[in-house]
Amino acid sequence: MGIIVERIAELIEDAPGWALVGLTVPQEGLREAARHEVAQHVYTALYRAIPTDGAQLALPLA
Repeated sequence: MGIIVERIAELIEDAPGWALVGLTVPQEGLREAARHEVAQHVYTALYRAIPTDGAQLALPLA
């Protein structure tokens, strides 16, 4: 598997426990809420801004 797939698998494992359990409940509304929570968790972790060190000098790209 690729690095991205492995990272997503790790993030799903780290999702809130209620959401992981909620994926299996018979109530459609709870399953939908759980799916959205897991998706939000994965998306946020993958696309959050990389923190920058304010003490580091910004260098021009060109």
